[in-house]
Amino acid sequence: MADIFDVIADATRRELLHVLLERYVATDSDNGELSVGEIVEKLGLSQPTVSKHLKVLRDHGLVSVREEGQHRYYSLDASPLEELEDWIIPFLSADFDPSRIDPDDAAASPAYAAWAGAEVGQKVGRAVAETSHKAIDALHGATDVLHGATGQVSRGIRKITKR
Repeated sequence: MADIFDVIADATRRELLHVLLERYVATDSDNGELSVGEIVEKLGLSQPTVSKHLKVLRDHGLVSVREEGQHRYYSLDASPLEELEDWIIPFLSADFDPSRIDPDDAAASPAYAAWAGAEVGQKVGRAVAETSHKAIDALHGATDVLHGATGQVSRGIRKITKR
């Protein structure tokens, strides 16, 4: 996750992501793509600067590129940010205060309104963080078991081939 923090720490890359997000959510956009030239024009940066930052974003899976001749079309891929979201949600929900909910806003969202009287912010945030932590631990444990089994198989093969 530290890599994703390093990537989005740069203001230029955040601007690039924002421009691609705007295109992605635009009603007149079919695929959310922008050419490098369009990005350069929107941000007022040089083409080499934009290309350098797009490469970093592409290397970390935050954007995808489609090549058409000599033109490159970039689109947003926010899925790597889901890990960051999972990490940050417990911090954002730690101070959840149902008394600060505007009843008009709560009425617009029945699910949110149902939570309005309960102390769910902290509980949900912590539950999500705990479950995520347990899942990561289980994955690491399974990986360790797999590596151990792989080592045993390798040793067994070496013994058999020596005979």
